[in-house]
Amino acid sequence: MPKKIIISGGGTGGHIFPAVAIANELKSIDPSIEILFVGAEGKMEMEKVPKAGYNIIGLPIAGIKRELSIENLFFPFKLIKSLLKARQVLKDFKPDAAVGVGGYASGPTLMMAALQSVPFLIQEQNSFAGITNKILSKWAKKICVAYPNMSRFFNTNKIVFTGNPVRKDILEISGKRERAFNHFTLEKDKKTILIIGGSQGARSINLAIQNDLIKLNLPEIQVIWQTGVSFFQEAKTSVSEYDNIKVFDFVYDMDLAYAAADVVISRAGALSVSEICLVAKPAILVPFPAASEDHQTMNALSLVNENAAILIKDQEAKSKLVSTALELIFDKSRCESLIKNVQNLAKPKAGSEIAQAVLALIK
Repeated sequence: MPKKIIISGGGTGGHIFPAVAIANELKSIDPSIEILFVGAEGKMEMEKVPKAGYNIIGLPIAGIKRELSIENLFFPFKLIKSLLKARQVLKDFKPDAAVGVGGYASGPTLMMAALQSVPFLIQEQNSFAGITNKILSKWAKKICVAYPNMSRFFNTNKIVFTGNPVRKDILEISGKRERAFNHFTLEKDKKTILIIGGSQGARSINLAIQNDLIKLNLPEIQVIWQTGVSFFQEAKTSVSEYDNIKVFDFVYDMDLAYAAADVVISRAGALSVSEICLVAKPAILVPFPAASEDHQTMNALSLVNENAAILIKDQEAKSKLVSTALELIFDKSRCESLIKNVQNLAKPKAGSEIAQAVLALIK
C-alpha cells in the first residue's frame, strides 16, 4: 500500500513554494507516495499547486480582518464549514501523516487530523511564528523551523532546525550565468541589480526605483525589475527611454534571475531570505512593515546581525535605496564579505530533512 500524506496551508507564495518543495522531496524519496494538498478557496494555492502537478481541495476558510469588517461576522460559519469539510477529506483520503505549512487552511485540516489521530508536523518559515502554527504546535509531533531561538514560541523538544525548503532550480544556479544574460537580454560585461518585491510586488520599492531611474542609467549597470502586476504598466512607461532596465510583472525563472544578479534588492519574506542565503548574493532587504508581528524585520535582522545583508527601512527606501545599491555594487570588498557571511547561513538540505521527518511520523 502506498503511503498517503496531506499537505495543508497556503495563502502566499511564502507558504506554497515550500509546501511544493516538500512534496517534491517526498516523491523523490518514494515515487509511490500519494500526496493531497488542502488549501483555501480563492487563494493562489488553488492555481499554483495543480501547476506543480498535485491535486488540491479548497476549504471555505478565510482569515479574520484586523479592522472592523462585516466579513468577520461570517468567520465562525466559514470555520465550521471548513472543519466539517476537512474531516470528510481526511476520512476519504485516509492519510498516514500530514504537514502544515501555515496559512488559513492548515488550521481546520490539522485540527481534524489531531482528532483522527493522524500524526503531523508543522513547518514555520518565519523568525516570528504565525498564529495558526502557534495554535497547532500543541498537537504537532515535530516543528521544523528556519531560524534559531524559536523555543520562545514552541516546545523545545519538538523543534527541528531544518531551514526553509526551496525549489531545486534555486539550488543549482552555478553555470547558468551566460544562459541568464541571454534569457533576460542582458549584456555580459555589465553589473546587474535584481529587484524583487515578492509575488505581488512591493510598492515602496517600486516607487523608490521609479524615483531614481536616472541614477541607474549608468553604462556599467543593468537592472532586472520585478514590479508585480499592479505596477507593471506604470513601470514599463517609466523605463521606456532606459535600455538597461528590464521590467517584468513576475519573474518565473528565478534561478536565472539570481544567476545574473550581482546585487539583490528584496522584501524580507521567509522564502526570499532563504533563497538569498542559498544563492549567496549581496542583498539589500526592505522589510514590509505591515507584515504580521513585523516578522519581515525579524527575518532581515537574522542576516543583518551576522553582517550578511543590508537593511533599509520601508519609509527610507525612497531616499536611500538606489544610492545604497549603487554604493554596494561598486564596493568589491563589501560584496565579498556579504557573500561569505550569507552562505554560512544557508540550509541547502532543508527539503530533504523535512521530508525525512514527515516519513518518520509514519509507524
